Amino acid sequence: MNFLNLDLNLLRVFDAVMAERNLTRAAQRLAMTQPAVSHALKRLREALGEELFVRQAFGMRPTQRAESLWPEVRHILQRLQSLLAPGEFEPQLEEATFRIAMADATAAQLLPPLVAQLEEARALANVHVLPLTTRDPRALLEQGEVDFAVGYFPGAVATLQSLGHQAPIRQQRLYDSEYVCVMRRGHPLADQALDLDAYCAAHHLLVSFSGRPHGFVDEALNAVNRQRRIVLTVNQFFTAGRVVARSDLLTVLPARFVEATGYQSQLLERPLPVLLSKVNVDMLWHLRSESRSAHRWMRACLTESARRAQLANEAHPIGV
Repeated sequence: MNFLNLDLNLLRVFDAVMAERNLTRAAQRLAMTQPAVSHALKRLREALGEELFVRQAFGMRPTQRAESLWPEVRHILQRLQSLLAPGEFEPQLEEATFRIAMADATAAQLLPPLVAQLEEARALANVHVLPLTTRDPRALLEQGEVDFAVGYFPGAVATLQSLGHQAPIRQQRLYDSEYVCVMRRGHPLADQALDLDAYCAAHHLLVSFSGRPHGFVDEALNAVNRQRRIVLTVNQFFTAGRVVARSDLLTVLPARFVEATGYQSQLLERPLPVLLSKVNVDMLWHLRSESRSAHRWMRACLTESARRAQLANEAHPIGV
C-alpha cells in the first residue's frame, strides 16, 4: 500500500461503518449516499489488499483485520479532530452522538436530568443508551462500541485505580448508594426483624446482567458459611420490582434504584442481615476520547445529571 496516496476520508468511512455495522446508517451519519460509502470501502479494500467487511443479511460484519485496525484508526481520527479543531464544543451548533451503556435503573435516574440539560442548552446532541450486560465494560470502551459506561464496576475500577495514569480507561465517581433487601408490602417477613436465618430460608430473585446465579450477596453469605436459594434471575431492575411486588421473592437492590423500578409504593426496604460494601456508581470512558471537546461536554452533563438526581433523591427519600 502506498500510504502517500491514501485518502484519509476513507478512514472516516471505515470508522462510521465499524460503528454502525450497516451501510445505510453509516451513510446517514456521514451525509453520503450508500453507493458512495460502498465505493469508499472498495477503494480502502484495494489500498489495503484485504477484505475488511463481510456482507450479512442485516448489515456488515467486520473481519478480524478490521477489528484490529479500528481502535487505532478511531484514535488517529479523534486526535486529528482535536488538533485541527481544538475549540470548545458548541452544543447549539454542532451535532454529536454519544453511546452510553448503563442499566435500566441507572438510566431512569440519570436520563431525566440529562434530557433537561440538553433541552436547556438547545443542544443538537443525540444520546443512544445501550443495555449494560457486564460488570466489566472495558472491552466495550476499548473496541469503541460505546463512548461511556455508567454503573457499578468494582473489579474493573479496582484494576484501573491500581494502574493509575497508565490505564487506557478513565474513571469518575458519580454517586454512592447502599444495598437493601426489598420485598412486597404484606410479605410474611414484613412485620418482623429480618435476621440471617429468615433471610436464608426465603426464596430470592437476583438481578444479574450475565444471567449467572451468583452475586455479591452470595459471596458475603459464603464467607459466613451460609447460602440462599435463588429461584429467578433477571437482567433488569424494572422486572425485578414488578416480580417482587407480586410474589414472596426477596431481592437486593441499591437503595437509590428502588424508585426506578416503578413499584416503590408496593415495596418495602429492610436492612440486610449480611454486610455488603457500598454501591459505587462510576462513569468510565477511553483515554482516546478524553481531549475531544464534545466528549468533555458530555462528561460534564452526566456529572451534573448525577448531582441533580442526588438532590432529587434527598428531597424525596424512600421510606421503609
